[in-house]
This record gives sequence, structure tokens and C-alpha cells, in this order.
Amino acid sequence: MAQVKSTMAGVVLAIHAQLGERIEVGQDVILLESMKMEIPIQAEVAGTVKEIKVQVGDFVEDGAALIELE
Repeated sequence: MAQVKSTMAGVVLAIHAQLGERIEVGQDVILLESMKMEIPIQAEVAGTVKEIKVQVGDFVEDGAALIELE
């Protein structure tokens, strides 16, 4: 099972993926805010969204799982 992980610590500003949606490599799926900058998190693998592990407003650590793909 593949995961989309955070590339840095920050607050989730937006989620651009939905359950059941097909995600392609390089697609922006999460928008984080860190140090007053907006950082798009992109999928490194293709798959279908099985679970979204975060909500808008959540603080995430570097390397945290954000989305599970199948």
C-alpha cells in the first residue's frame, strides 16, 4: 500500500484529493503552510485514494502519512 507523505512539518491548508479518486504521479494532493509559505505536496506514486489521514487545520510532522493509496 502506497502513501503520500509530508515533506516538511506544517499545517494542512487544503486537501485536493477525494476518497476513491485516481491520483497520478506529480499531482498536487495536499497544500501545507510552513513558515508562512504554501507548499504543495505531490503524489510520488499513482493510485486510488483509500484513506485521507488528515483534515484542514491539522499540524503534521515531516514524513507523516497524509493519504493512503491502493
